[in-house]
Amino acid sequence: METAYEQWQKTEGIPIHQGSYVSNLYTIEVGDWPRTGQRGAFVNLAAQQQDDAYVLEIAPRSETEVMHHLFEAVTLVLEGRGATTFWQKDRPRQTVEWQRGSVFSPPINCYYQHFNGQGEAPARLFTVTNAPMVINLFRNPGIAFDDGYVFDDRYNGEADYFSGAGEESGRDVWTSNFVPDIRSFTLIERIGSRALRDVHRVFKMSNNQMAMHCSEFEPGTYKKGHRHGVGAYVIVLSGTGYSLLWREGEEQQKVDWQDGSVLSPREQEYHQHFNTGPDPARYLAVRLGALDSRRWGGVVPTHQIEHEQEDPAIYDRYVSECAARGATVTMARPAYAKA
Repeated sequence: METAYEQWQKTEGIPIHQGSYVSNLYTIEVGDWPRTGQRGAFVNLAAQQQDDAYVLEIAPRSETEVMHHLFEAVTLVLEGRGATTFWQKDRPRQTVEWQRGSVFSPPINCYYQHFNGQGEAPARLFTVTNAPMVINLFRNPGIAFDDGYVFDDRYNGEADYFSGAGEESGRDVWTSNFVPDIRSFTLIERIGSRALRDVHRVFKMSNNQMAMHCSEFEPGTYKKGHRHGVGAYVIVLSGTGYSLLWREGEEQQKVDWQDGSVLSPREQEYHQHFNTGPDPARYLAVRLGALDSRRWGGVVPTHQIEHEQEDPAIYDRYVSECAARGATVTMARPAYAKA
């Protein structure tokens, strides 16, 4: 049987892209989307309905319809310049200007509208939401879009809500409701690094439970394979390389990526990321966070494979892939365990 989310999604009438990855969000097919007054496409990866994503393309010197929904969302600006106006019913409006690389999260159930400030080029936004959970919970999409409750404990039109400088709220957690450019944001060395040098930052935005982190690793290196719960959308911001996706007993799937690619592992599917380019590779991962606010950000990976315990063929393949691209491997061959 189709879920309530799937039934609603079909009525939206835009393309639905599924599977494990999308190679290029800049060129993905979009269609007319009456709800937004612009063009868009759903991106439903990893065969799950905890969260979803969509691409929204805004025509030059145009704006979306007013948007309003009872689910959380995190938006990354793929390309373009423009602005978004936010407001609560019968309260003052606030406008935030954005550019390529900006990240923001509309406060839950507020009203907002996107504007493309460019005269000749469309703007593209990529948004991850927890709409499937909300729509499936009530089994009626009407409440997801028509409910009027004001969550003023999460957003009450504070003057500095989007303009505040942001602050550290943990060793690697940054709390801010607007990030001007995630590509240039300063990351910090990660504890229990998953790569030779792994810089990282967790973000908390708009009092939401949607979790996100940004990570970057050096050329000539790759990360440790690991697995966890489903629903992480990994959006590549810079660099070139590939990832391996596999479940125990299954053949590994190789996914090539570059700026604009997005991939999402299935439930408990191992995934491992490899940098084969000349520059550091940076990505943004967005997913549903832990519903228990005391454990904001989600759970620790179920299992991580240390380099010394991985299949030696993984390193050999990496060396071969780098050689084919003229890249230098800087990571020494692991001292593999005998067992």
